[in-house]
Amino acid sequence: MNAIGVNVTKISELKPQKNNNNTPVYIQGKVERKVPLLEQQMYQIQDSTGKVWVLTNQKGWKVGDKIVVKALPRYKNIPMAGAELGELYLEEK
Repeated sequence: MNAIGVNVTKISELKPQKNNNNTPVYIQGKVERKVPLLEQQMYQIQDSTGKVWVLTNQKGWKVGDKIVVKALPRYKNIPMAGAELGELYLEEK
């Protein structure tokens, strides 16, 4: 799986910032986990450098799928089911 003609960012290179960044990034990796929400989905994507959550309207991704996604970095806490998932996630627009 290669994103031809696209600059793919390694997950480990995503850095938390105080303000939301409106510059999209491309990541590629494997779907590790899926959390259905009311109108969207949260997927945990893993590459060889780390993991990140992606908030998206995509419903067809399955655990084990290899994907490339364009998304906006978002930096804030995401409490879910009593657990804190961290400060960094991506939002696909």
